[in-house]
Amino acid sequence: MFLKKSTKKLPLLLKENIRTNCKRMEKNDVIRAVGQILVDSGYVKPDYVDGMIEREKTFATNIGNGIALPHGVEEAKKEIKASGIAVMIFPEGTDWDGEDVKLVIGIAGTGDDHLAILSNIAIKMSTPEAVDELIQSSVDEIYETLKGVE
Repeated sequence: MFLKKSTKKLPLLLKENIRTNCKRMEKNDVIRAVGQILVDSGYVKPDYVDGMIEREKTFATNIGNGIALPHGVEEAKKEIKASGIAVMIFPEGTDWDGEDVKLVIGIAGTGDDHLAILSNIAIKMSTPEAVDELIQSSVDEIYETLKGVE
């Protein structure tokens, strides 16, 4: 008799995957840090982080309003175990190709989840005021705002 491996579904966002008061760092270091959060919590395999860096080389993931949404290239999708996001808040901003980014959300989306997550974040954070409010929020408030973006 074979035992089935547990297929416990992870929620899209875990409170421990929200980092506030982050200090400025190089863009690639930010991507590696937010990617490592996804690795450590079981959403992706370590090679996904390299796919996130690769994506940034071909297509910058800062979208305006002080937001960056790093995610992996198409080939890295095979490294995703479950859809999930990780959040880093930079109250003083961090340089992202000349844009001062304050909100970084690392994304790993399986199947169609990827586009749904991206569009829902873009809608929720569509104004500079929404971003400012979020970056001044507590971990619990950030969690409540972003937990259901899929």
